Amino acid sequence: MDNERIEELFESLGPISIRKLFGGKGIYCDGVIVAIVLRGELKLKVDEQSAPDFEAAGCQQWTYTGSRHGKLVAMPYWSVPDSAFDDPDEMAVWARRAYEAGLRAGK
Repeated sequence: MDNERIEELFESLGPISIRKLFGGKGIYCDGVIVAIVLRGELKLKVDEQSAPDFEAAGCQQWTYTGSRHGKLVAMPYWSVPDSAFDDPDEMAVWARRAYEAGLRAGK
């Protein structure tokens, strides 16, 4: 996913910055991480408060198997509903949820 497309998707939040992260990209608004792009897939920041909305929309949480202990590790990033990619108003709702989760995380 190129930076122009990322900026378009997060336009409703205002100016964003995009930085290298985890071999992918971190997307920030006002210094708050709101999303990542990993292996070409956009994932939004989620917390306990917003997770039920993402789960209800059929989104998937980013998980991986830890190399040291072999256990599944769940990360606070979830996929974006497919319909949001083609609907700026819907994407604005999901982007705002990600921003609010980032604010609550204090990072």
